[in-house]
Amino acid sequence: MAAKRDYYEILGVQKNAGEAEIKSAYRKLALQFHPDRNKNNPEAEEKFKEATEAYEVLRDPKKRAQYDKFGHEGIGNFEGFGRGAYTDFSDIFGDFDIGDIFEGFFGGGFGGSQKRSGKRTSRGSDIQYDLKIDLEDAAVGKEVQIEIPRRESCTTCSGSGAAPGSKAQVCPVCSGTGQTRQSQGFFTITQTCYKCNGEGKIISNPCKKCNGSGLTVNKRKITVKIPAGVESGSRLKITGEGEQGANNGISGDLYVLIHVSKHEYFERHGNDIISTVDISFPLASLGGEIKVPTIYGQKIKMKIPAGTQNNHIFRLKGNGLPFLGSYGKGDQLVRVNVAVPKKLTSRQKELLKEFAQLSGDEDVLDDGRSFYT
Repeated sequence: MAAKRDYYEILGVQKNAGEAEIKSAYRKLALQFHPDRNKNNPEAEEKFKEATEAYEVLRDPKKRAQYDKFGHEGIGNFEGFGRGAYTDFSDIFGDFDIGDIFEGFFGGGFGGSQKRSGKRTSRGSDIQYDLKIDLEDAAVGKEVQIEIPRRESCTTCSGSGAAPGSKAQVCPVCSGTGQTRQSQGFFTITQTCYKCNGEGKIISNPCKKCNGSGLTVNKRKITVKIPAGVESGSRLKITGEGEQGANNGISGDLYVLIHVSKHEYFERHGNDIISTVDISFPLASLGGEIKVPTIYGQKIKMKIPAGTQNNHIFRLKGNGLPFLGSYGKGDQLVRVNVAVPKKLTSRQKELLKEFAQLSGDEDVLDDGRSFYT
């Protein structure tokens, strides 16, 4: 059988450690290896039992003195000790609030509630606002002022819920904690107080403006900064601009969901912009230069090489949308459409017929029709 480990080593404390230090060390180990937190984990369960045994000895002055003098053999004769199970779990955990244990597990108690100035507070709800913007706004960024309805602390009662001149009374059942506790052997069962519904207080004379809730709905104007390059579906988080928490608790956050409207002329693909321009047959054949509109409201020159075919795509680098949160921009892809005139003058027809003859296009009739029409 393996030799038992030193109790001080198990708890990670020095031999001259005081009661508070021993208790703190055991609390950390109990939170880490508690069976409820480590389901079907024999190793964690064994470490929990080992730490509990060490704590049971070192917290008791008589047992600790015997252990310090004689080691593990010195405590073997204590009544009720060393029988496999631990003799008095309620005594071991009696000075540990089960609420503190769960606070250690989840970092803030039940439901994210906190206590401030003797009152149980809670974080306010988050709000989502749908904002529609133009593609031009997504390209350059913009500041937009929006108006949102949200719950805020009542100005009449300053968020207390009690009518001016009166005060909320401490709940007589839970003594202001908002919870009732009942010990059952090893565990302490904690429940929301039935009298005050977890508030820890009772308002006998509620504020008429907020009906005792401490919150009223108000419309608030907020300026939202839209970054350049934002896409549809992006969510902008504005910390603390959500609804106020109960009892002047911290506010939630505002999430602005962006919807970029479709553009009549430009089409977005990632950070690239696609556009289509019409050019004439002579320009496509002979080449030349055109001015192309951009998403930024400017027109830039673009060369058309001689012999450009229909649907050919040209790339204008750096004329797309900015990369969100980074440097650089996408490109503008310009698709050319060789436009065919629907009406021709007599002179234009003559020139096209001559061109057809020079091109060896025998399908064109004298009146301009084709054999295939």
